[in-house]
Amino acid sequence: MGGPLRYVSVYAFALDGGGLGLIDTGWESDEGWAALSDGLASLGGGITDVRGVLVTHLHFDHLGLAERVRQASGAWVAMHPADAAIVASPGHRDADRFIAEEVDFLVSLGADRDGAIADVGTSENLVHFTRMAVPDRHLEDGEHADFPGWRLRAVHTPGHTPGHLCFAEERTGLFFSGDHVLPRISPNISTTATGAEDPLRDYLDALASVGATEPAEVLPAHEWRFRGLADRTAALTAHHEHRLAELLDAIRTHPGGTPWQLAGHLTWSRPWEEYERRMRIFAVTETDAHLRLLASRGLVTSDGGPVPTWTLAVR
Repeated sequence: MGGPLRYVSVYAFALDGGGLGLIDTGWESDEGWAALSDGLASLGGGITDVRGVLVTHLHFDHLGLAERVRQASGAWVAMHPADAAIVASPGHRDADRFIAEEVDFLVSLGADRDGAIADVGTSENLVHFTRMAVPDRHLEDGEHADFPGWRLRAVHTPGHTPGHLCFAEERTGLFFSGDHVLPRISPNISTTATGAEDPLRDYLDALASVGATEPAEVLPAHEWRFRGLADRTAALTAHHEHRLAELLDAIRTHPGGTPWQLAGHLTWSRPWEEYERRMRIFAVTETDAHLRLLASRGLVTSDGGPVPTWTLAVR
C-alpha cells in the first residue's frame, strides 16, 4: 500500500471441518495476491482452502482481493448491507458515473471543477475499483459469522464507512477492529457522494459503544495489535472534540467559508500549502464531516446554496 499505512492485516482462521476463513483480503494487485498466498502457505494452507471472507468495510485495501479469492476458491463473501448496497450501486459499477458523482461532490465542497476532475482521475485508473466483489451474504449487528469453531459476532461500527463492521470473538476475547479503532492514527471520517449524512456523529456513537467493552486484545486492520480499548476510544473521541473546537474558531474568524476554504485554516500534519491536491481532498471531506456534526449540534449553519458556506449559528 501507499501512504502512511504500509500494509493491511488479513486475519486467517482454521475452521472446524477443514478450510480457512478470512477477515479482509488486502489490496487488489499482483503483489497483494502474492503476499496473501504466501501468508496462507506459511500456515499450511492456500487460497483454495478459503471457505468464507468477512469484510470489515468496502474500501479497496480490505475488499480488493475478495473477488479474486472467491473465483479461486468458491468462498462466500459477507459484509454489512449498508456497505454492500454501495458496492452494488450503479455509481460503483460504472467508472464514468462514479467520476461524475465524485467531481460534482467535490465542487459542492468548494473545489474548482477542473482541479476536481484531475484529482478524481480517469476511468482506466478505476477499473479494479468498479469490479470489487458484491457480497453473497449480509451480516447485521449482533449476527454471528459462519466460521465453524469460532464465535465471531458482527459489531456494526459506522463512521469510517456506513457499513463498517468489527468482529468480537466471544470465546477468546479478541476484538477485530478493522479501521474503526487503530492504535496510533485516527481513521479518516469523511463525507462522500454516497455516504452517510452525519458520519462523524455515527463514528463517535460507535466509539462510545465499543469503548464500553473490555476485550482481551484488539487486532486492527493496520498498525499493530494492542490492549486498552477504552483508553484508545477515549483518546480518539478527545481528538475529534478538539478538531470540532478548532473548526468553530476557524468559522468565527473566517465566517462564510466553504469546507475547502475552512480546511485551509485548520492544523494538519504539515502546512496546508505543502499538501498534495489528493491529500487535500481527504482533509476537506473530513472537515465537511466535522461541519455536519457542528450543524447537528446547532452550533453552525450553512446558507444552503449549491456550494454551502458556513457561519456560526445565532443562539
